[in-house]
Amino acid sequence: VQLQASGGGLVQAGGSLRLSCTTSERTSDVSAMAWFRQAPGKEREFVAATRLFGSYTYYADSVKGRLTISRNNAKDTVYLQMNSLKPEDTAVYYCAAGRPIVSSKTHDRGYVYWGQGTQVTVSS
Repeated sequence: VQLQASGGGLVQAGGSLRLSCTTSERTSDVSAMAWFRQAPGKEREFVAATRLFGSYTYYADSVKGRLTISRNNAKDTVYLQMNSLKPEDTAVYYCAAGRPIVSSKTHDRGYVYWGQGTQVTVSS
């Protein structure tokens, strides 16, 4: 399974971006998709996740109310709508797919497929 992420860019603080992540195929190995990010000099951190069926979504506290994860199963695509962006949101954003158990849905160990990353830069 290959993941293709797109939509990153440079935006001013308070602006918006929408990231997209498309999977190359459907597989029983994938029941959820997520976004993680890694800022320079920092560890990769969880941002948001969604199950492919049902209405379950999960967010890091730092992005609640500003970032929204959604999906279009017909297009095998997951989106991350990012509003009210802050300079601290600057990072490389990675999409991931897998079949995480409940305790690992917000951890990178729960996901086996990863996209190449897309840079998001928020200027102050």
